[in-house]
Amino acid sequence: MTPHRTHTPHLMRVAFFAVFVAVYAAFDMSPTWAAAGEASFFDTTEQMSTKMDAFKKWNEALARYSKEEAAAKKGTCDDKELNKCNFDKWIKFLKGIKDKDAVSQIREINDYMNRAPYITDPVNWGQKDFWATPGEFMAKFGDCEDYAIAKYMSLRLLGYSEDELRVVAVKDLNLKIGHAILVVYYKGKPYVLDNQIKQVVPTTKIKHYLPVFSINQKAWWKHVPAGS
Repeated sequence: MTPHRTHTPHLMRVAFFAVFVAVYAAFDMSPTWAAAGEASFFDTTEQMSTKMDAFKKWNEALARYSKEEAAAKKGTCDDKELNKCNFDKWIKFLKGIKDKDAVSQIREINDYMNRAPYITDPVNWGQKDFWATPGEFMAKFGDCEDYAIAKYMSLRLLGYSEDELRVVAVKDLNLKIGHAILVVYYKGKPYVLDNQIKQVVPTTKIKHYLPVFSINQKAWWKHVPAGS
C-alpha cells in the first residue's frame, strides 16, 4: 500500500452525503425509542436497535466480505477489485502482529490503513456512496468509511469482539461535513481510529465530532447530544 494519500473536505462531503440520508431512513424504520439513552462517547447518549435492514451498504459489504477470502485465493495479483497480492499482504501483516499487546495492535492497524490513498466513491466505483470490504479497499483504496471498515475487520480477525468495535458516522462540526471513524473500546474506554488523525486517541480528546450513528454486526446505535 502506498504511503501517499489525499483527503480534502469537499471530496468527503460528496463521498459521505448518502450515509446521512441512509441513517435518517433508518431512524424512521426503527422501533419506538426508549425515553432516555445510555451515556456514550463524544458527550452523547445512545439508543440501541437490532433492526439492521435500513443499513443496506453495510449489509452488502458484510455479505461480500464473507466470501472474500475464498475469492482472493482464486484471484490474481492483477485483479482490480480483489487483488490477491494486496489481500495476502494484509493477512500477513495481521499475522505479524497477532502476538503483540492490544495497544500495539490498535496503533499498527491504524497506521497501516492510514497509508492508503484517499479516493472518493464516484472516482473509485462510479457511485455516490459505496462501502468497501477490506479486500476491495486493499485493491482500490477508498474514503473514510472504507478505512474504518478495514480497521474494524482487521481487529475482528485478531480476536476483538463485536462489543469492542463500532464504525461511527459523525458530523465534523468544524468542517460541517460527514465523516466516518472506528471506535475501539480498550479496557472499557473508547478510542478513535481515524484516517484524518495520525495517533489513536481517546474520544475525550476530540471535541469537533458529533456522532449520528454507530454500528457493528450485532446492532446499531442512534446518538444524540447529552441533555437533548
